[in-house]
Amino acid sequence: MKSLQNKYIIVTIKSWNIEAARKLTHRYPGAKIMLVTHKKDLVYSRISKFNPKYIFFPHWSWIIPKKIYTNFECVVFHMTDLPFGRGGSPLQNLIVRGITKTKIAALKVIKRLDAGPIYIKKNLSLHDSAGDIYKRISRIIFGNMIPYIIKNKPIPVPQKGSPVVFKRRKPEQSKIPHNIDLEGIYDYIRMLDAEGYPPAFHEIQNLRFEFRGALKKGNRYVDAKIHIRRKR
Repeated sequence: MKSLQNKYIIVTIKSWNIEAARKLTHRYPGAKIMLVTHKKDLVYSRISKFNPKYIFFPHWSWIIPKKIYTNFECVVFHMTDLPFGRGGSPLQNLIVRGITKTKIAALKVIKRLDAGPIYIKKNLSLHDSAGDIYKRISRIIFGNMIPYIIKNKPIPVPQKGSPVVFKRRKPEQSKIPHNIDLEGIYDYIRMLDAEGYPPAFHEIQNLRFEFRGALKKGNRYVDAKIHIRRKR
């Protein structure tokens, strides 16, 4: 069997993580790092041939095949202080609850979603737009967490406490609710302001107003970019 010590796979779909993964290869010139960015390429035959020590999933939207996570050490990253906040749309679910800081958890993939043992946690601020937060997460994962796991090969520790499970949000939930205050509008816009996410919106008759780039001006008003189009 080929050596596992210097082979790693990064599986991600977001542009900022893809860029960070490519930079990681320069940090470990003696290692072989495979980058997977499409669902069709995450197949057991390909993974088995490469034979990695770890497979890291900094941002992935699909179920990881059982044959892969039972034969290789798969590490996912979840932006809540697990076991609080298992499940989908963690950023949006945190912000709508008024939470301003959280943890990024690196955990081992098992059958139950987000229930695996924890390798490491790091603090994370939830200020700024979703896009800024995701890029901040990427810097922490690639600059600290992945290097820590590669270097120290920690044994993951089981989660403690009663789990709180989040439900994945649906596109129609991006509609700004009625009877929401100024702070709530700002949070609603910023928590959806990222690549690949449906923007916060409001509808009047046959028109749809989509909001991005929210900036809060004290307690008086919120600036935002508005895209107006006809409803589909």
